[in-house]
Amino acid sequence: MNPLLDFSGLPRFDLVAPEHVRPAIEALIAQSRATLARVLTEEVPATWDEFIVPMLDDGERLGRAWGMVGHLHSVNDVPVWRDAYNEMLPEVSSFYAELGQNLALFAKTRALADSPEYAALSAVRQRIIDKDLRDFRLSGAELPEDQKPRFKAIQEELSALAAKFSENLLDATNAHSEWITNEADLAGLPEDVKAAARAAAEKDDDSSKHALWKFSLHAPSYLPVMQYAENRELRNRMYLASATRASEFGKPDWDNGPLIDKILALRAEEAAMLGYPHYAAVSLAPKMAESAEQVAQFSHDMAARAKPFAQNDLAELREFAARELGMDTLESWDIPWASEKLKQTRYAFSDDEVKQYFPEHNVLAGLFKVVESLFAVSVKADTAPVWDKDVTFWRIERAGTLVGQFYLDLHARDTKRGGAWMDDARDRRRIGSPTDRRIASADLRNVQTPVAYLTCNFPSGVNGKPATFTHDDVITLFHECGHGLHHLLSEVDELPVSGINGVEWDAVELPSQFMENFCWEWEVLAGMTAHVDTGAALPRALYDKMIAAKNFQSGLMTLRQLELGLFDLRIHWDYQPGGARTVMDVLAEVRRDVAVLTPPDWNRFPNSFSHIFAGGYAAGYYSYKWAEVLSADAYGAFEEATAARGAQSTLDRTVGERFWKEILSVGGSRPALESFKAFRGREPTPDALLRHSGMAVAA
Repeated sequence: MNPLLDFSGLPRFDLVAPEHVRPAIEALIAQSRATLARVLTEEVPATWDEFIVPMLDDGERLGRAWGMVGHLHSVNDVPVWRDAYNEMLPEVSSFYAELGQNLALFAKTRALADSPEYAALSAVRQRIIDKDLRDFRLSGAELPEDQKPRFKAIQEELSALAAKFSENLLDATNAHSEWITNEADLAGLPEDVKAAARAAAEKDDDSSKHALWKFSLHAPSYLPVMQYAENRELRNRMYLASATRASEFGKPDWDNGPLIDKILALRAEEAAMLGYPHYAAVSLAPKMAESAEQVAQFSHDMAARAKPFAQNDLAELREFAARELGMDTLESWDIPWASEKLKQTRYAFSDDEVKQYFPEHNVLAGLFKVVESLFAVSVKADTAPVWDKDVTFWRIERAGTLVGQFYLDLHARDTKRGGAWMDDARDRRRIGSPTDRRIASADLRNVQTPVAYLTCNFPSGVNGKPATFTHDDVITLFHECGHGLHHLLSEVDELPVSGINGVEWDAVELPSQFMENFCWEWEVLAGMTAHVDTGAALPRALYDKMIAAKNFQSGLMTLRQLELGLFDLRIHWDYQPGGARTVMDVLAEVRRDVAVLTPPDWNRFPNSFSHIFAGGYAAGYYSYKWAEVLSADAYGAFEEATAARGAQSTLDRTVGERFWKEILSVGGSRPALESFKAFRGREPTPDALLRHSGMAVAA
């Protein structure tokens, strides 16, 4: 059997090969089309069991198979897998575009919504039907027939452009290396970073370079250079290479600049066809935020609160650099290095010092303990076929019963796209006959348990030592685990709203950002640290310094996030692709409004902004800050419970169970605001976020 067509269990990463992709995806699309043709006949009534369920079943199989292909394209982007993915991408995009525009399908769904059966359905199933009708409209189902081919072509081209954008960025990232021949040029770099650079050089095909050090633009190599390297020229070269990736300054075939305007023009055309004034309105239609104006107001209000703190952060850094470092001018490639120097001077510790206390094994054990303490589950090692030898597999149980499973792919590789993310390999749903589907949710018979991918790009261990993580890496891991918990701890049995499915995009970061808070708790860190050389736990004195430095330059970081969100909003709102005003002009306008730091004119950050051009965040990047308001407020409930009982640890099982029941378990089965209010008992406020960020103003 083609392993992509085996849905009996976990993905068969031990058997799947690129040549399986075309026959499997073609067969699944053909099956879906046949099912669609059957359920649209008059013989099939417009009911949930006979009309909706068969399409959900076929859709899940296609989604799981294509999701596996897409996952391998992301984590193993070698030529054969890239070709296999890109060969079928147009056909998959075309099929989904056809589905979204099928007027007969739209009409039958609407007939179900207007039928007596609709009133008898559960609120969850009614929500699914209502969301389907909305998505049909957003997919062009109501367009005149003569416009549908163009709308479909737009969707296909956007999918291809997104894939090309991501591939260009990865290729441009991999193309640049810095070879160091003189060890004096490595002054300031931590020993493990130098060891990793030496190991990278030794792996290079050119054996004549084995005595050198090799640095790349991948985060585990690039970031330590920018933060620690005393060699200003090295930092300059690395920054220049990173800031101009996939731009006109490099290989023409990898220039994402032309792709950006094509993507924006197609999105604007799509919005106009749907009757919206701009693409931001299309993007916001299924989100919590009601309008571009509301998002802009939210962002500008947050920026106004953060800007005085950011201005103070920058003034302090410049004064320190002039006084202690002899630098009258701070360039963009100096900021991380000078900031680290200031942080070490002010708080008497470095990120590298902290890193030695976070070996991978201890971090994972500490993370799992938090999950187990909060949500009454057990996390255990499991086995499954994987795509790389470093990937591990785990299971989550509650009272001895399997709840979900997940893959952990933590280390950076040249064939893996950058960043960190969670994705679903399989969703929770009720399976079996229509009658079986009515079994009570508490009965786990006939329930398909969910499976997730948790992917990061952390450094690997070198010279026999385990990988060690910076505290920022730990926060990233907890963040992605939060997404995973949202997917894995769902108790919703209806596929379209199970786990993260159907959750408003600007609320989906709530669980992930919520989990980050525990990375600052002494009771958590004390139990998850062991010095990589001595085994000693994190000293309380060092922890106290970390807490003192927690909000170091938080004003600058907050403004940076708001700058990116406003840029994303503006190019999808009031920008005309192909006009005299460029994307870089829009970015400059946003920076004049909210930023206090401005990079060089030649910086081409948009060309690597894959979140909005190759991900799902178009006109939605604001959601990080939007959801951070929700997550900080939610964590405030744990702080309040801790204070009320006079305890030290925020690992409160009672509040944790309520968070699981009201937020995690319900997924997209109800509006996110309703879930938040059910947990918190009120509307969200930004007070906790400002307090956690050290930006609360005393009354």
